[in-house]
Order: sequence, then C-alpha cells, then structure tokens
Amino acid sequence: MFRLASKAIEIASRHKADFGDIRIIEERRQSLSVRNGEIAGLTDQTTLGYGIRVLCGGAWGFASSSVMTPRAVADTTLKAIAIAKASRMLMNVRVRLAAEPAYTDFWQTPFIKDPFAVPVETKLDLLFKIDSLLRRDKKIRAAGSEMRFIRERQWHMTTDGSRIEQVLLSSGGSLSATAVENGESQTRAYPCTHGGQTLAGGWEIIEAMNMADHAERVREEAVALLTAPVCPAGTKDLVISGNQLALQIHESVGHASELDRVLGYEESYAGSSFATTEKLGKFRYGSPIVNLVADATLPGGLATAGYDDDAVKAQRWHIVRDGILSGYMTNREFCGRIGMDRSRGSCRADGYNNIPITRICNLSLMPGSTPPEQLIGEIKDGIVMENNMSWSIDQKRLNFQFGCEIGWLIKNGKRGKMVKNPTYQGITPEFWGSCDAIADHSQWRLWGVANCGKGQPGQTAMMCHGSSPARFRKVKIGMHG
Repeated sequence: MFRLASKAIEIASRHKADFGDIRIIEERRQSLSVRNGEIAGLTDQTTLGYGIRVLCGGAWGFASSSVMTPRAVADTTLKAIAIAKASRMLMNVRVRLAAEPAYTDFWQTPFIKDPFAVPVETKLDLLFKIDSLLRRDKKIRAAGSEMRFIRERQWHMTTDGSRIEQVLLSSGGSLSATAVENGESQTRAYPCTHGGQTLAGGWEIIEAMNMADHAERVREEAVALLTAPVCPAGTKDLVISGNQLALQIHESVGHASELDRVLGYEESYAGSSFATTEKLGKFRYGSPIVNLVADATLPGGLATAGYDDDAVKAQRWHIVRDGILSGYMTNREFCGRIGMDRSRGSCRADGYNNIPITRICNLSLMPGSTPPEQLIGEIKDGIVMENNMSWSIDQKRLNFQFGCEIGWLIKNGKRGKMVKNPTYQGITPEFWGSCDAIADHSQWRLWGVANCGKGQPGQTAMMCHGSSPARFRKVKIGMHG
C-alpha cells in the first residue's frame, strides 16, 4: 500500500505543495442485533479507499477515491491540488502547519481475542439468550441487544517524510428493555444508553461486560420504574455515576475545548465555546479537585492510537488542572494561533473520504480520594443519577440540562427510594465549581462514546471518558419554570 501511496506524495512534492498526505484506509464493520425474539440486523462490510490532502499557497485541497490504481491516485492528487488553488481565492487566513518530526512506525490496538474470528453463531446465541431473559415479564414490550466490531487499517504517508501504519480495533455491545403500562413507558439499559458501551480491544470486551448476567436486573428495574414516583424538583446535592458523568464531561468540557470551535470555525453550524483563548491558564473551570486529562495513549480508549491523522505522535495533557482551564484539543493547523509550537494530536477523520478535523480525544476526570460510601454518606438531601437519556446544551457550552434513566433519593446519608425521569440543570463553570468530592480510583471506569458528530459534511468520531462517581452540591433537580 505504501508503494501506491507514494504516487500521491511524489505528485504533491513535484507541484511544490506546502504539505501533502495520503491516508489509505481499509475498514471492516460487523454489527448484529436481536429485537423481540428476531434478528433485527446482521451486517458485515468492508470498504477500501484513500483521502488526499494538499496545502498549496496556504489553502487546503482534499479529494478521495476508492479506485486503487496508480493512475487513479495521481488523478485524485491533481484534483486535490486544483481544489487547493481554487480555495486560495476565498482564503482569509493562510494556513500554517506546526512542525512535527517524521515517523516511520507501526502501531496496533492491543487485543486478546480477534472478534472477527468469533463465529456469528456464537454472537447470535448470546444475543438471543439476553433477549429471552429480557422478555420474561409481559410488561416488557421492547427488548433489544446488539454487538458491533470495527477494524480500521490505515497507511499514512506525508510529504514531511512520515510513513505510518496503524490497525485500530474496537468492540461494543448493549442491551435494553422498555416496559409499558397504562400509557407510560420506561427504558433501562446496560451497560449504558445511546449505543451501549464500546472500547478499544477485541472479543474480551464483550466477555467482560457479562451482558446476560445483567439482563434480569435491567428487566426488573424497567418494570419498577413504571410505578416509581417522579423525581421531585428542588435544589439538592447530586451524585452522578455511570455514563451520565461521561456525557457531562463530553458535552461541557470536551466540545468546549476543541480549539477550532473556540476560534469560531464551528460557529455557524455547531456553535462556539465560552472557554475562549484569553482564559487559558487563568479561568476557573471547576473546583480545585477537578482535573480533566486528555490522553491518546489511554489503554482501551477509542481515541487511542500511535498517531493522529496529522501524523502527530500520541500525547497526554491537562484540559483542566486543579480547576483551571489549562489546554485545548488541537491540530497542526490551529495550535499556532495560541502560541503553541506543536499540536496535541487531536486531528482525526471519519473514514477515507472525509478530511481530518479537530476532534475530542479521550478525556477523563481524574479520580479523587473519597471512599465511595462517604460520597453519599455526607449528604442530607440529595439524589443519585445514572445513565443518560437526554441532553441539551447551548451553543456556547454553558447552559445545559440532562435527563437520566433512573435516580435514587438520598436522605441522611442513605440511598433510598427509586425515582423516574430524573433531570438536572446547570451552568458549566458553576456546576464544575460545585464538585466537592470525587470517588477514589477503585470506582474509576472508562466509558465509550461511539457516535460523536461534527463537521460539514458530518463526520462521526469515537472517544472515551473515564471517571469515578462525583458529588456536586446544590444543583437544580427536576423540572424548573
């Protein structure tokens, strides 16, 4: 593949491009799902193609193709060069890329069992077993379980001299049950909602979930939520666990720290950010115990790789350190705008036919030192919420409201009554500023986000957010006028 890729580099260099690269990507995706006793989906598909970027006169050009011949690579490179030259007529700011050493390397996601070597029959047997357990109560009107596996093999060459091969592997699964009675429905899921849990690795990810062992609990909690009282409104202390805290990190810190968004490049479509560049190193984002770390080297992380799609080596850095805004998600194009001489390596593309853009890296809330029982034991009037159901956040990533699958009231240090339809709302720096306790490392867990959308045309990216359950004081709970 590198021999084919070298044709694009040769032509880009001959045309004196400021920079050029080609990413050849072979991707295999397999997904299986069972719903209400029947196979709802079974796909296994492979794509192969390449995307070529060139930077000419400070303007980008990009073109892609799935025709795997030297002639097609040459024609696609010339098309990218022509687009770059045309783009110069509309250029407001000349693109200057931060320097990065050239690398020759191979990197692969560590795994134990190749999920594509596991027979489809084995996978379906597990899904049907889960489905049967979920539907043992007549109030369960919809039961679903699924698995999905992605392997991406990438050959990346640049005019800087990099020659990088990577193999990225992810595995995921989930189950859910929806109970219906008297015109009301309630859904409970495991390990989490919105596509379930996905991590970097192989079939061992599915085995570790023990999905069948959780099916009865999911079914019983979905049914119990039908008759549970509605979450009361008021100002209460809040403990967040599960993938809800992961989504809180994602929406109010991850997107807010993407430098292209901060600089206004996403504003017309996806919004901007309150975390503007003059705040870097000065602004109090949260309480002093809040430390949020981006890490492209994190084991199991969906954004973990040896290099990003700018051919920048993987790194680890703080976004928030001791409560202070300390960094951004950057690529080689934008990092120089804030005086950085090197990108943090947060540039990725969705497949071969999209141009790489700034994306959220794996971003985690570092564990605290609070024993888990103390997290609740110090609350007189509060609530625990788990697993996201809905979210809403404004264009600046400031005002938000989240709804969860399930909640449990806390009275005098004891977790008690289950409540349904729990919600909370806040303003990002005030909310993180109210964090006064984070559970210790024994409770820390990694949660995958496999469906983050961004860009025009739209792209999907994957990343992970790690956290232990955390406590927030005096939060607005329930619906407020």
